[in-house]
Amino acid sequence: MTDSSMPTARLGDGGPEVGVQGLGCMGMSFAYGPVDADASRATLERALELGVTLYDTADVYGLGENEKFLAPFLHAHRDEVVLATKFALSLDHVDPTKRTIRGDAAYVRQCVEASLERLGVDVIDLYYMHRRDVNVPIEETVGAMADLVREGKVKHLGLSEVTAGELRAAHAVHPIAAVQSEWSLFSRDIEAGVVPAAAGLGVALVPYSPLGRGFLTGSVTGTDGLAADDFRRQQPRFTGDNARANAALLDPVRTVAEAHGATLGQIALAWVQQRAEVHGLPVIPIPGTRKPARVEENTAATGIVLTEDELSLLEPIAEKVAGDRYADMTFSSAGRE
Repeated sequence: MTDSSMPTARLGDGGPEVGVQGLGCMGMSFAYGPVDADASRATLERALELGVTLYDTADVYGLGENEKFLAPFLHAHRDEVVLATKFALSLDHVDPTKRTIRGDAAYVRQCVEASLERLGVDVIDLYYMHRRDVNVPIEETVGAMADLVREGKVKHLGLSEVTAGELRAAHAVHPIAAVQSEWSLFSRDIEAGVVPAAAGLGVALVPYSPLGRGFLTGSVTGTDGLAADDFRRQQPRFTGDNARANAALLDPVRTVAEAHGATLGQIALAWVQQRAEVHGLPVIPIPGTRKPARVEENTAATGIVLTEDELSLLEPIAEKVAGDRYADMTFSSAGRE
């Protein structure tokens, strides 16, 4: 049973109502070093108890293993959970740094059938195009996704890391419920185009990495102590002089946190959540964690309201961040906007 005290928001016009904070499940199988399956299962259950209803995965996370991991939880709570997964991005089994992006209609169908089987469900609530295949017209990709809605395999459509123009073109083919993009105190580039476009179209924003992949919690401000296979070792913001410069940017976050008796991460999440009021659209961040105590901390941030003075103190942070979001920014929408 979920905790009804968490506020809710709607994923697009006519989309499902979900808790205003979701859960990113990637780290339970992938990207952040050794995993603890028991702790992750406990985290899924605790999140649901606290009012989290949007659970986010992708076919690429753990090369399909994350979808398989979620299957028993989904089977036990199918009517309580809004399931989001993604397609279009694949990694090389030998060299995970090698990425392939496909958005052709045949691949869309191949991916959805595989995800349905791994997840053990009959229908996916929210199906995202994970990355844009620039070699395929977006109308083809979204048209194939729309076919899945008509066939009852998918309920609602989403896009990840798209430009404002791509969002408008996609929405003209079929209503888009949500856009998932990186959005945090460290990453605000989508505010220039994507956010206004989404607000105008009635599309929800689902920020991923709202905690800057842990940097904004103050617990991971560089690569020291990270596992050898932790993908943050290759991220510019976590390395060398960039990491040292970015660590200094946390000082105003600490000031605000002390005023609220909160953690740095809770202030970072509260800031993202208040973007809904600032920009006039639903905002449902999906911080990732695999510890019950951390999901308790994260969900408590939904009750924090920052003052105008506090928001002003935090405002300059993003423009001072050193390093790009990815080592290869062609992996994001930034180079196409």
